Parts: sequence; C-alpha cells; structure tokens
Amino acid sequence: MASEIRKVGVIGAGQMGRGIAHVCAVAGLDVYLLDTSDAALKDAMKSIEGAMERRVARKEISKDDMAKAMKRIATGTDYGKFNDCQFVIEAATEDEQVKKEILKTLCKTLPKDALIASNTSSISITRLGAQTDRPGKFVGMHFMNPVPRMELVELIRGIATEEDTYKAVRDLAVKLGKKPVNAEDFPAFIVNRILLPMINEAIYTLYEGVGSVDSIDTAMK
Repeated sequence: MASEIRKVGVIGAGQMGRGIAHVCAVAGLDVYLLDTSDAALKDAMKSIEGAMERRVARKEISKDDMAKAMKRIATGTDYGKFNDCQFVIEAATEDEQVKKEILKTLCKTLPKDALIASNTSSISITRLGAQTDRPGKFVGMHFMNPVPRMELVELIRGIATEEDTYKAVRDLAVKLGKKPVNAEDFPAFIVNRILLPMINEAIYTLYEGVGSVDSIDTAMK
C-alpha cells in the first residue's frame, strides 16, 4: 500500500490534465505536470492561473490560496521527476496505444508502491493496467470537464485492482472536493454511455427537422 498521497504526478497538460493539476494544488498537494512540449506546459500554467483568478473573483478561494497553489505546481518533460510521487494520473489524449506507451515509460521511474490512475473516458482499465508493472495499484479516475467546476468523478476498478488502491483513490477524490461514483469496467463507463446516445439523438432531431440548433440547445438546458 502506498504511503499518504502528498505529491501527485499528472501526465498531459491538455484541458483535462491542467484541470486535474489545478484542483490537486488547491487541495494542498504538490504537483508535477508533465508534457512532451515546453510550449504546452507554458500554455497550461497560463490557463491554470486564469482559472484560479476566476475562482478568486467568485470568492471560492482567496488570493493567498491561489498564490500558494500556483507555487505547488512544477512542470517538465522528464519522467524521472515522478520518482517522489505517491500517485500519478495519466491524462493524455484518448488513444489506447498512446496511453499504453506512456504507462510503460512511467513505470520505469515510479516508486514501486506508488499508485497509478488513468483519466480515460472509455478505454478498458483492465487492458491499460496490464501494461504496467502493478495492475493491482492501477485504477480508472475519470474527471468531468471542466475539472475545477464539475464535482463528479467516475472510479473504475480493473480486474486486478486491489481494494486498498480503490479506497485510497476514492479518499483522494473526496479530498479534492469531488463526488466519486463507482463504475464497472465497461466501454464508456456510466456518463459517456448515457451522454453519447443523447448527443446522437440531438443530431437526428436536427437532421429530421424537428427543431433548429437554437431550439434544441434551449430545450436541453
């Protein structure tokens, strides 16, 4: 079992990764945000700063909270800097092969007792976990977009996920101010399995002339 989670690694500085880094830092955790591009990391930090400023304006956090949170986030392109993380979440593009290669690389430098999660919205957690050297310490942790605003997090066990792993990640989700729900390891889990058919039906509704774009959008709000 991993020790208390104090430092979190995030792989991928896109929309989801930067949001996850944001909420972890605000919750008092140190964060190492990794991407393949320095430009992407610079853009991510600018985006995180802007998102935190909006939270200050809404009085969700103080200016002091923001300053401390920003200092907790380090960025880089070196997987070796995950060597002191107790937990790493992969939030790269939704491509199974890309995720598998990332996980193989990650395991070379990550402490043996560290936990790993994937933010995948649809890919099998069992298949992804099998690419690691610790499938028992691997779990799905699917955040909703935008991460700082949406409370829901889907937690998904793979076939080998240990109960201690699941509980530790569930506790982390609560610490981040999220509402975790359990989903089984089926394609698209819960939210996207329900959402995608609704989106398709909206397209058919427009195609068949039942309503205009504005009418459909207004009706579904």
